Amino acid sequence: MKNYSIFGISLGLWASVFLTACGEKKSTETLSANVVPVITELVNSQEQNKDIKLSGNVEGNSTIRLGFLVAGRINQINLHEGESVKQGQLIASLDPTSYEIAKELADIQVSQVADEHQRLKLMYDRKSVSESDFNKVDLSLQGAKAQQRLQAKNLADTRLTSPISGILIKRLAEPGEIVSSGMPILVVSDISKINVMAYIPESQLGLVRIGQEAEVEIAALGENFKGKVLEVSGMADPTTRAFTIKVEVDNPKNLIRPGMIADVKLASTQAENIISIPVASVLRTPEGQSYIYVVEGDQAFQRNISLGALVGDKIEVVTGLTDGETIVVGGQHKLTNGTKVSAQ
Repeated sequence: MKNYSIFGISLGLWASVFLTACGEKKSTETLSANVVPVITELVNSQEQNKDIKLSGNVEGNSTIRLGFLVAGRINQINLHEGESVKQGQLIASLDPTSYEIAKELADIQVSQVADEHQRLKLMYDRKSVSESDFNKVDLSLQGAKAQQRLQAKNLADTRLTSPISGILIKRLAEPGEIVSSGMPILVVSDISKINVMAYIPESQLGLVRIGQEAEVEIAALGENFKGKVLEVSGMADPTTRAFTIKVEVDNPKNLIRPGMIADVKLASTQAENIISIPVASVLRTPEGQSYIYVVEGDQAFQRNISLGALVGDKIEVVTGLTDGETIVVGGQHKLTNGTKVSAQ
């Protein structure tokens, strides 16, 4: 009977040790399962010349709205939108009939008065006509000739020629329409050089100077062009509080057209410290807020950030992160706010 008791006690001790060991193993496995392995990176700011990037619209070097100096019915327009035009080229005309008749009447009037003037001149030389009567016919002749020149000009103004070389960018009327004097019917733009009009915030205005080189990207063409800053406005737009700059770009092949969108990049000569992190480390909320995970001790916490420009394969962090902090750059998709982590 005594032997059975000893055996029972020994069996109970072994069972107790086994259960304790299993409990410790299960507890360790549970603890390990709650820690997420991640890849981390120490944040360091770097001094860098930060490029200024702006967006703008393309305008012609000079754009002119053309119209006739006289009224009438449009007879013809010789160009379609987008076609090239040379300086002095005939681009439109009015029906000249009324002006031709007016010119003929003026010619007849000059002829009549000239005959009268010649007759009275002979009599005046012979002292047969008073000086007052001769002056009257002399003034009449001058007036008739002035009217003749006016009608000749009106007739010539029924033909519209381009004062510049460029392209026709807009037709505002069509043949057959009756137009008034000075009414614009065509828009011609010189695009041998184009201007990119871009807005720059006042905080960056001091980084731009006239004559500064610029790189202009035209997305519609998939090409980059060299330009230079031609003008910097002296007053901010009252609505946006931004300043306008004009960047001039040579356009010898006329590839760049007015109305295109252009991205302007200006190299800044002023160095500044920036913080940049891998693009892949940045996550976004459903609302579009950018955030990262910052490691504090053995936990990772969500931190909202605002982003700046791309710097190679990294992106600038404008606010939300300071120099010397540690962030998660791998495995962040498995995390929630306050998750325990282990750096790999």
